Amino acid sequence: MMNRRRAFIGSVGVAILGAPLAAAAQRPAMPVVGFLNSASPDGYASMAHAFREGLKEAGYVEGRNVAIEYRWAENRYERLPALATDLVNRRVTAIFANGPSVATAKAATSTIPIVFMHGDDPVRLGLVASFNRPGRNITGVTILSGQLAAKRLDLLHQLVPRARDIAVLIEPAWPTSARFKADVEAAAPIIGVPVRFLAANSEREIESAFEYLSRTRADALLVGPGAFLDSRRDLLVARAAKMAIPAAYETRATAVAGGLVSYGASVGEGYRQAGIYIGRVLKGERPANLPVLQATKIELVINLKTAKALGLTVPYTLLASADEVLE
Repeated sequence: MMNRRRAFIGSVGVAILGAPLAAAAQRPAMPVVGFLNSASPDGYASMAHAFREGLKEAGYVEGRNVAIEYRWAENRYERLPALATDLVNRRVTAIFANGPSVATAKAATSTIPIVFMHGDDPVRLGLVASFNRPGRNITGVTILSGQLAAKRLDLLHQLVPRARDIAVLIEPAWPTSARFKADVEAAAPIIGVPVRFLAANSEREIESAFEYLSRTRADALLVGPGAFLDSRRDLLVARAAKMAIPAAYETRATAVAGGLVSYGASVGEGYRQAGIYIGRVLKGERPANLPVLQATKIELVINLKTAKALGLTVPYTLLASADEVLE
């Protein structure tokens, strides 16, 4: 009788101790998002924050109910394939990718959902089948930065109407640079100002470009799109100020940092929207059924303090149409 009683107590004890273990085994694992970015965390910290804000809006908070595996290429695009493969091997639930990272992520997996933030037409690049029906395992957000080149060039000419020529700084490795360069070349004869292109994929090349501009006494500078150039906004603004050369940029952050004028969609907003899309994917929606989002608001930001320092008079028409004037 005693042996039976002990056996019964022992079996109950095992059942009680095993209950938490069984519950833990049944609890769903925390989803893991791979964050693949071609830039560096120091230059893109605000973008990563915007991405997490989008995730939060969708109901996911990092460390609470979602984990994020960050992979930064530090502007060394040749590292992207290995970084993408690493995320795939870790079997992440979904992948976010930016600019040059998108094609790499797509090549690395045809099954893991991918949400991108891109500056060009994803259909033209072959990333998706169409805006409304992306197809397969990929969708995202585009800010069409490469297609605003002509307008940015025109704005710079309005601010510096006496410019005899305009230098254009581009990041050749960035996917939208070819489109940007072609649009500038097409717009320059219409505006009536010759342009000359300078390439910069590193800080050393930025310094070399400004040394050249100093020697040739360029009248104005147009800075093209690119994660590397954007991450070096403080350096670009400082060199332009030292040379007293009027410069136009893509992102609002550069105008806030002291750049003369910026015109483009909000990159941070694009990252936020991508975060929301990742959240929807984590809830079970298929990327193929999520239409590619396009930037709906393009911002014109003018730094009046910088304009005054350069001795420029900003036309009233530009001030009236600006979304933001920094004084």
